[in-house]
Amino acid sequence: MKYIRQLLIILAVSFAGEILHALLPLPVPASIYGLVLMLALLMSGVLKLHHVRETALFLIDIMPLLFIPAGVGLITAWSVLKPILLPTVIITLVVTLVVMAVTGHVTQAVIRLSGRRHHG
Repeated sequence: MKYIRQLLIILAVSFAGEILHALLPLPVPASIYGLVLMLALLMSGVLKLHHVRETALFLIDIMPLLFIPAGVGLITAWSVLKPILLPTVIITLVVTLVVMAVTGHVTQAVIRLSGRRHHG
């Protein structure tokens, strides 16, 4: 019963993200709204980690299985993807490197700011 309750909480937050996506005229996916909402609920203390922890860990454990439909979709769309494969791979690699670099710099800045707060 605990797992069902936790799954319902996660689904409710995801549904709230879908509602925000429908109401707000921003080009932000509903899943991002849901993630930001979940973060806000956890950080504010409205939702405690133990309310969703076990089910969230289970969903993370089975995450590779959730990519199978996307992989099958890519295989079935091979005739459409083949002509644009090289540009797509190059763009994906460049964007991945940029995201890694920006994430690293932001993380270092947060660590520096956190260190300054603790020391002074």
